[in-house]
Amino acid sequence: MELGYRVRKIKNYTRTTIPFWFNYPNLIEGMAVTKPFQVLQTDITYFDVDRTFYYLVFIMDVYTREILGYNVGDNMRVECNIKALKMALKKIPKQHLKTLIHHSDRGSQYGSNEYVKLLKSNKIKISMGMKAQDNAFAERVNGTIKNEYLKLWHIPDLKTLKKRTKQAVNHYNHKRLHLAFKNKYSPIEFKKNLLNLKTQERPMVI
Repeated sequence: MELGYRVRKIKNYTRTTIPFWFNYPNLIEGMAVTKPFQVLQTDITYFDVDRTFYYLVFIMDVYTREILGYNVGDNMRVECNIKALKMALKKIPKQHLKTLIHHSDRGSQYGSNEYVKLLKSNKIKISMGMKAQDNAFAERVNGTIKNEYLKLWHIPDLKTLKKRTKQAVNHYNHKRLHLAFKNKYSPIEFKKNLLNLKTQERPMVI
């Protein structure tokens, strides 16, 4: 990337969220993220299998870049997002929940009564952005999983898509080295080594 090379992005012609107006402010704009379990970002994307659209939800820890929860479904109903959130909650120590911020776009799934109730019942603060740039980390994860993993494999059906998505997330979390960590660590490796890193070696995410 430093030499100017990028992965070619394919324009997304399919809308995966319907923007509703919810009274939740953007709590993370300009915020310094300095530790795990401080900010989660999430988004929905689609994957085309022989002209049939399936939908993927990812929830990531902004600081470590780890994908904590995900779901693959054949619809955009809120149940898919709830499954991803419940998966993520199992990996987050309970003592971090009351200071955790959940950030998303203003899609109807994220403002639904069921989803908001699950967040509030766990004392998680709700943050929403107005544009794609406000949810950049989640958008980037969507592109990475689709363009650098799923589109490189033959995926004929939903069952295979679920299997391959699990494989992609596992590799992304455990094996893929991240530029944010100077290509030294995967998200899991970074989290394991965080306490051993000197303060100046720990990245700050704005």
